[in-house]
Amino acid sequence: MLSDIEISNQASPQLISDIANKLGILSHELTSFGDAKAKVDPALLKRLVAKQQGKLIIVTAVTPTPHGEGKTVTTIGLTQGLAHIGKKSCACIRQPSMGPVFGVKGGAAGGGYAQVIPMQEMNLHLTGDIHAVSSAHNLAAAALDARLFHETRLSAAEFTRQSEQTALNIDPQQLLWRRVIDHNERSLRHITVGLGAINGPVHDSGFDITAASELMAILALSHDLTDMRKRIGRLVLALDTSANPITAEDLGVAGAMTAIMVEAIKPTLMQTINGQPCLIHAGPFANIAHGNSSIIADKIALKLADFVVTEAGFGSDMGFEKFCNIKVRESDKAPDAAVLVVTLKALKANSGIASDLDINKPDMDRLQAGFSNLNWHINNVAKYGVPVVVAINHFPTDSQAELDWLQHAVTKTAAFGCEISQSFAQGASGAEQLAKTVAAATEQTSNFKFLYDVNTTIISKLLTIAESGYGANNVTLTAQATQQMQRFEALGFSHLPLCIAKTPMSISHDPSIKGIPGDFELPVTELRLNAGAGFITALAGKVMTMPGLNIKPNYLNIDIDDAGHIIGLD
Repeated sequence: MLSDIEISNQASPQLISDIANKLGILSHELTSFGDAKAKVDPALLKRLVAKQQGKLIIVTAVTPTPHGEGKTVTTIGLTQGLAHIGKKSCACIRQPSMGPVFGVKGGAAGGGYAQVIPMQEMNLHLTGDIHAVSSAHNLAAAALDARLFHETRLSAAEFTRQSEQTALNIDPQQLLWRRVIDHNERSLRHITVGLGAINGPVHDSGFDITAASELMAILALSHDLTDMRKRIGRLVLALDTSANPITAEDLGVAGAMTAIMVEAIKPTLMQTINGQPCLIHAGPFANIAHGNSSIIADKIALKLADFVVTEAGFGSDMGFEKFCNIKVRESDKAPDAAVLVVTLKALKANSGIASDLDINKPDMDRLQAGFSNLNWHINNVAKYGVPVVVAINHFPTDSQAELDWLQHAVTKTAAFGCEISQSFAQGASGAEQLAKTVAAATEQTSNFKFLYDVNTTIISKLLTIAESGYGANNVTLTAQATQQMQRFEALGFSHLPLCIAKTPMSISHDPSIKGIPGDFELPVTELRLNAGAGFITALAGKVMTMPGLNIKPNYLNIDIDDAGHIIGLD
């Protein structure tokens, strides 16, 4: 079979203006970036205010493995499959970060005959939204350090006289705003800022990957440009010497940050390999952020299509939990159905038996042992009151006997249905039966419910997520996390939902624990306030907000040929 980029290059995409027209976007609501992609003006929602919303389908997965479960493939394949059975459909997915593109995970356009095209344009830069987030974020960091420098070298009165601004009395030990870059760069995790006599007070800082920026979360959770401006103004950048928060509005930088991101508020329209529309917007990771594409993209798609398929990052304990407890609270739109992606390889890898060297060989013992992980995720989705359909992403090495056993085993669970998806190899026709079953699931009565009451204490919410969301016995907090919790509660932020940053490779905080972890405590090492986005991040275990490149990164495979075409980007 051809590689993903070869399939993409051989495809015959329609003009993006034609894709927009079929979806119902008017020409003046579209700004084209060539023939393959275009920005969509969210102002079109005013025109569509009286139009009924379509059905929202959220795609999630079992606990991830290094083999790849095919969540984006299934998202795109299902969108194509729904169109194949006569449903007007649209996909909404996140913009890929160049960190994983050049690192380990690779691109995020799907694959095979279930991908967004041109895949190289989606995976590299797209329309520049991530760069805008990086620039706006780092402007705030530069502004904060500059303000600290000038206030430190002058008296408060002299600073006010020269600048015509009131001194903020920034505490140099409480600068909360780190810098970001859209690459995996472990050497920048911890840095010292201000070295040299004329460069300002020396203090510790660091870099996160841009996907972890609170501005990325704000982009994903904002309803419009005005809302984004207000959220940016609420960003807490530092504390003053009396432990009061200093916001981007206080610093006077919120307006300029918004100006940098004024075009980023518009989702990017592309197309699947069979010409179905796909809105790409925002790119927060699900292990260190909330892991879902934007509310704006969903709102546009739900007004224009009968079925909207979106994707939550990693397993149902990660992006799906955050979709339900963070995104739904902001959007007020619960999913009508969920699709839970699984592969035979994933269940064998989650069995904890033997090595992955023979993962493609039939092994009923390992499959049956790993099934408990799938059943856990089915029950996890079902506890939110959302009908769940299991999608078995088919690989050529799968044995029919194992597929038959798995489908039969799922019939005894809380799942609405279970279908084999062959969209990677067959495109839209390979997801036909999955599309029919998912469409039927959306007709069920919705009984959506949140996992926790947002108005309880921070520790109560932590305990609920740890115990009901992961199966832990308890939560332990470091002295630093305890102090931060007390500070946030004193400042009036205890009502915010929580975003747990942890490993995606286990339901627990420990990536080595497979299957269904039990008898463990969730260790919370740090809390970070995201007042603009509207949640508190809790770092659990050894999770890091800046990934590092591995010993054999993907960039080694990427180049251009003699004609200038990108190669090796799969």
